[in-house]
Amino acid sequence: MIKALFFDIDGTLVSFKTHTIPTSAVDAIKTTKDKGVEIYISTGRPYALINNIEGIKPIIDGYITTNGAYCFTEHHVISCSPIPDQDVRKVLSESDEKHFACIVVGEKDVIMYNPTQEANHLFRDMLDIKNYRTDIPIEKVLEQPILQLTPFITEQQEKELLPQIPGIESSRWYPAFVDFTAKGISKATGLKEIASFRGFDISETMAFGDGGNDLTIIETAGIGVAMGNANEILKEHADYITTSVDDNGIANALRHYNVI
Repeated sequence: MIKALFFDIDGTLVSFKTHTIPTSAVDAIKTTKDKGVEIYISTGRPYALINNIEGIKPIIDGYITTNGAYCFTEHHVISCSPIPDQDVRKVLSESDEKHFACIVVGEKDVIMYNPTQEANHLFRDMLDIKNYRTDIPIEKVLEQPILQLTPFITEQQEKELLPQIPGIESSRWYPAFVDFTAKGISKATGLKEIASFRGFDISETMAFGDGGNDLTIIETAGIGVAMGNANEILKEHADYITTSVDDNGIANALRHYNVI
């Protein structure tokens, strides 16, 4: 019996074409909620940049944000796992030296450090994210726990940088950038922490995703569902491949497993 559903946002819940949740998914998720199933978000976005889930927001029970670094329910912070300061500063010094943009996610503020035209285009146009800042001094943000860094670097640059930042975990769901969290932190750790907090077994969970940063939660959940538009690696590790986000993928998977 499934007791909790975990949904990635971009490319899973929300269409890249419309920047909205398909009506079929909204209706299906509301039906599962009415049956007593708990609903959770599992995203690489910090909470401050979640701007596209209004259709289901009132029924969400909790969040895995910043790829597992900050997990919470309405009344409880379940976990907060900042990146070691020396690793944060190393990434930012590389950003200065090599002139790449980097999203810096503090506990309170989210900024784009060394913004570039490409980075602004991807976040503002592809992801429809417009509420990050570029005018807050970096030292002010560094006074906060840093939960995630998103540098706009290639896979080769990532490979060269990782040995210099041993306290960091990396995951990539889009070719132009990579998400860095604290070592050992992922959406899977968020899933385990929420399950423990709420008192249900991992086998009673179902997770949906489409990108590289969903791999750990897809492998860990009782049932891992890859969207039809997911990358091939995720599909290989999923228990089930549904149709795409724009072709009723969530509703179809929930029907397949008799959740609705």
